[in-house]
Amino acid sequence: MDSNKGWWVTASGLGLNLALGVLYAWSVFAKQLTETVDKGGFGWTKTEASIPYTVAIACFAMMMVPAGRLQDKIGPRMVASMGAVFTAAGLVFTSFASAGNILPAVIGFGILAGTGFGLGYSAATPAAVKWFPPEKKGLITGIVVSGFGLAPVYIAPFSKYLIQDFGVSDAFRVLGAVFAVFAVFIAQFITNPPLTRIASLRKNKISGNSSVDFTWRDMLRTRTFYFLWFEYACAATAGLMIIGHLAKIVSVQSGNVIRAGFLFVILLAVFNAAGRIIAGIVSDRIGRIRTIMLVFISQAAIMFFFSKFSTVGTFILGSAVVGFSYGACLSLFPSATADFWGTKNLGLNYGIMFTAWGVGGVFGPIMAGKIADMTGSYSIGYLISSALLIIGAFMTFFTKAPARKILPAKETDVVLEGAEAVADLDHPAAYKVRYKRV
Repeated sequence: MDSNKGWWVTASGLGLNLALGVLYAWSVFAKQLTETVDKGGFGWTKTEASIPYTVAIACFAMMMVPAGRLQDKIGPRMVASMGAVFTAAGLVFTSFASAGNILPAVIGFGILAGTGFGLGYSAATPAAVKWFPPEKKGLITGIVVSGFGLAPVYIAPFSKYLIQDFGVSDAFRVLGAVFAVFAVFIAQFITNPPLTRIASLRKNKISGNSSVDFTWRDMLRTRTFYFLWFEYACAATAGLMIIGHLAKIVSVQSGNVIRAGFLFVILLAVFNAAGRIIAGIVSDRIGRIRTIMLVFISQAAIMFFFSKFSTVGTFILGSAVVGFSYGACLSLFPSATADFWGTKNLGLNYGIMFTAWGVGGVFGPIMAGKIADMTGSYSIGYLISSALLIIGAFMTFFTKAPARKILPAKETDVVLEGAEAVADLDHPAAYKVRYKRV
């Protein structure tokens, strides 16, 4: 019964992320916003069109820390619902932007929707992972987060249709209304498992011992955190630079010959989602760090040659590799966080780790926009991203699992059947164990 409920929570998390993935459809809107007023756009520069998206990423990442703590305390259902409301309100507020006035888009899409993304995203994955044993962390994480990457498959063509028929402003209003109904509904099914199930999953099947979960303070004391954080920032920089500009990149590098740039946004989204699931499954077998290294090397290679792409075939290849590699990282890093520091505090711990994604997400799109405005090309940005990925791949050789403390099995474990062992690691020298009845 618990296993079936776990799969239902996983499916609900997937559904919520499908809605929250409206973030990745910004590329379609950004292309239209840079068009002149007579062509239905607002005449914004590439840099201006990147600002709401960049602010959204920053708010998304910053909100993951308080949202992670909040969902650990009050549960994922309430936090996911709050995320849905904030995102819907942000999309509607964005519709008041106009030519020469990007402020509503910065506040709406950037701050409000960005906050909503962080709230909703922080709730879905930890809740689902807690329902399953460690050997399924990669698979479950991959399934849940695949929704976020797959979202542009339907959001991109839907948004393009709305823009063509109703204009940019009304497109945002319709998206906000649809989001409010669907996301709030699906959020009601995202719940944590009962403590009895959490306790049984923590029990080591071989030795009968239970591993101790790290607090956020203990996580920050480990060298592993800083290596993993920098690697995540490198991956986010390279991936989000392409995702945030792909429609425009296709147009510029093809000399405006290829006008259906949104189709490559969809293709990238499909491989983004596939990468999250496939990398999760592979990493369950060969390990997270080894999988991260392989992903980094493949993405670095494609970024090095991306400036040469100008045909449909090359853009298909580039979109596929970048989408798969970026999506893989969004599955691998939360799974690695759960592996290294436990699931009890996963909401907050991954929220802190996720700030790396925020830093890369801010740096990548802004860097790409500035370089394109100054040089008329994205070439230098590709080379910078490729170099960062190579550095990240090299660092994986030094990224080792931190030492884990183990709670020894005692007779009290049997007496307190169905109890949750809680370790206080704030003072390692005075290592204390207490039991809490459920």
